[in-house]
Amino acid sequence: MKSPREIINRKAKFEYHFVQQYDAGIMLTGTEVKSLRLGNANLSDAYCLFKNGELFIKNMYIAEYEHGTVYNHESRRERKLLLKKSELKKLERKVKEKSMTIVPYKLYFSDRGFAKVTIVLARGKSAYDKRDTIRERDAQRDLDRIKKSY
Repeated sequence: MKSPREIINRKAKFEYHFVQQYDAGIMLTGTEVKSLRLGNANLSDAYCLFKNGELFIKNMYIAEYEHGTVYNHESRRERKLLLKKSELKKLERKVKEKSMTIVPYKLYFSDRGFAKVTIVLARGKSAYDKRDTIRERDAQRDLDRIKKSY
């Protein structure tokens, strides 16, 4: 069941082959959490990068909280992701060695109420892979249409 507060980067599945998936915590301020609970966020332009052995998410849009005061947050600020040190080292090694990247895929709240980001170790798709994806999606849509008519 999809939570109404779950935000998904739909473009990521089209642009990348997913290799491995991790759930990471994210360091947020109070107004960011309130805005996220209202579903006011966007992951489409977001990306992850390493700085001094720590993983940060950049360019993730979280709208300013409408009832915020002068302490409201900046909408596209850099936010730190929280992972175990062993996972961070493994991710950093794979990103440096191979032609891989880390893509934020899903933003949600855990059962305990913490904001989490599902990040994916991914390899970029080439043009023909994207055409194959479109072809498969169209074929599936046609099959569903035929099944529905019977």
